[in-house]
Amino acid sequence: MEAMQSKDLAFFKQLLTQQLNELLCTAEKTVGTLVQSGEWAADPLDQAAMETTRTYTLRIRDRESHLIKKIKSALVKIEDGSFGICEACGEEIALSRLKARPVTSYCIRCKTQMEAFEKVTDV
Repeated sequence: MEAMQSKDLAFFKQLLTQQLNELLCTAEKTVGTLVQSGEWAADPLDQAAMETTRTYTLRIRDRESHLIKKIKSALVKIEDGSFGICEACGEEIALSRLKARPVTSYCIRCKTQMEAFEKVTDV
């Protein structure tokens, strides 16, 4: 197995760091906005609409929180030399897959098998 080239590692480190910074900035703004918007509407329908919007925003931020954890994990892997190695089979993850999803921990073959297994056991 050939190790990933340092220029590729530098590319992914820069890309992931940029994504992390953008997500952290967005999360910070959201928290500030949610703290400030402790208002209540007089009309029950307006209040329901505000709560729906707030819930939707929080769900998006929760997903972003999971992505932040994955990005941090990928950055650690870059530092310890395990970035781009499938956690299931130990093979190198294709560069094209990493470019499409830099936070992935599995090669396409293993991920496809995992998803197929999930469908079978989810029924």
